[in-house]
Amino acid sequence: MNLLIKISQFASKTFAVWVLVFAALAFFLPEQFTWIAPYISILLGIIMFGMGMTISAEDFKEVGKHPLKVLIGVLSQFMVMPFLAFALAKGLRLEPEIAIGVILVGCCPGGTASNVMTFLAKGNIALSVAITSVSTLLAPIVTPALIYLLASEWMEVSAKDMFISVIQIVLIPIILGFTVQLFLKEQVKKSADLMPLVSVFAIVLIVAAVVSTSKDRIMESGLLIFGVVIVHNGLGYLLGFLIGKMFKLTYEDQKAMAIEVGMQNSGLGAALAAAHFSPLAAVPSAIFSFWHNISGALLATYWARKAERMK
Repeated sequence: MNLLIKISQFASKTFAVWVLVFAALAFFLPEQFTWIAPYISILLGIIMFGMGMTISAEDFKEVGKHPLKVLIGVLSQFMVMPFLAFALAKGLRLEPEIAIGVILVGCCPGGTASNVMTFLAKGNIALSVAITSVSTLLAPIVTPALIYLLASEWMEVSAKDMFISVIQIVLIPIILGFTVQLFLKEQVKKSADLMPLVSVFAIVLIVAAVVSTSKDRIMESGLLIFGVVIVHNGLGYLLGFLIGKMFKLTYEDQKAMAIEVGMQNSGLGAALAAAHFSPLAAVPSAIFSFWHNISGALLATYWARKAERMK
């Protein structure tokens, strides 16, 4: 068990590396990974089930203590990244499938990786967890509505079908995970240290599936998509931080806001793209998946070192 926990911790710390390695393998050996594509939604459901097992009533105390901070964070999450994605798609005149993919990842809630990065950055971890939890629970309604509003210009979008998908692969697994935690607290505590390994494994497989089924289109548009993802992610951090500053939140809150806004649940974006659009539409989410972990780690390291110097 101790060995598995150590492997899980190692996998969590080196997450971006594994995503990059398997993305490369899937690119050069696509036939070895295309079989995973039909299971993308199931893999994301497993990740969300794990998230449900880690959510507790304590995480929502921050909502009661500081509702305005959480509200600002959730509104920023669902306004900054979606409308940045729309502006990039329009401004760069992206082809429909890429535009849809960028908007999809922009409309997703925050991912659990943002909580880890906020912790490393010495930001307000309680605020980060509260924003992630609330935005994820709102995702079944807000994410399909935003995608319908912003992406219909490029392709036909069924908000109803996407609503059902998000319920199936996000809300139901989270509720099941939370229920398991309520009735099997001790067993869940023992397995909690292994959940990062499961999440890393699932995300790596999702990225490999997306890359393997989109190899030809990645060769055509990969650099463009990568550039758009870097700009999207970077502006998300910047605007999240500035919003925190504008509302005169503490420096720790500003760091949490920046990371919450800039980092997305890219696995959900990939799953929705694969289920409702095309493999190419899932590529921005796949690239976002490893890039935001690299950029988030760099940003967290900078802020952590700055915090040490200020002591």
